[in-house]
Amino acid sequence: MSQEQTIQQLVDSPVVPVFYNADLETCKNVFDACYKGGIRVFEFTNRGANALETFKVLAASLPSYPGYTLGVGTVLKAADATAFIEAGASFVVSPCYTAEVFDVCYQSKVPYMPGCMTVKEIYDAATAGCEVVKIFPGDVVGPKFVKGVKAVFPKQKLMVTGGVEPTKESFAAWFGAGVTAVGMGSQLFKKEALDSGDWNSITEIAKNCFSFLAK
Repeated sequence: MSQEQTIQQLVDSPVVPVFYNADLETCKNVFDACYKGGIRVFEFTNRGANALETFKVLAASLPSYPGYTLGVGTVLKAADATAFIEAGASFVVSPCYTAEVFDVCYQSKVPYMPGCMTVKEIYDAATAGCEVVKIFPGDVVGPKFVKGVKAVFPKQKLMVTGGVEPTKESFAAWFGAGVTAVGMGSQLFKKEALDSGDWNSITEIAKNCFSFLAK
């Protein structure tokens, strides 16, 4: 998948799970539940010793999930970016802009989405060539910040992570402010659902999120 196709997939399917779990079976079940709920872009975060190996298992399962795009988050080092891209990552996300990670993504022709929380950071990332910038943490800056940013950078694609709730009101606030997509972690993956293996509840929350986007 080309960079353009990956970004278009994000535009078309703008609800992005942000997930990591140390248990492989939990990851596989969550990955499946999200797909069943209409999710087509999935961010697996690099937050544990076995993250890469688990990512490889998920990537290997992609032929069973037509149209599913898998990327990696929480990448801060060039070596990690290289390893995950070689394992099949279609995009790379960081909590902040990291030049060495950008360089790897640029050379690999993979979209890089760095986290930013100031206008200067957004400008620098956009100037470097990041077509999508992650607003993080969203619960700190809020939708009004996004609206202000879009006023001066109307063409910049923004994905907010943090502070997005699976409610019509939350989606209206963020998408109304101008975000291209939203990343969701604990609000999509309730602890009780993970603990009990209630994968259907994850599917239903995902479906509800897309219903909030219906025109």
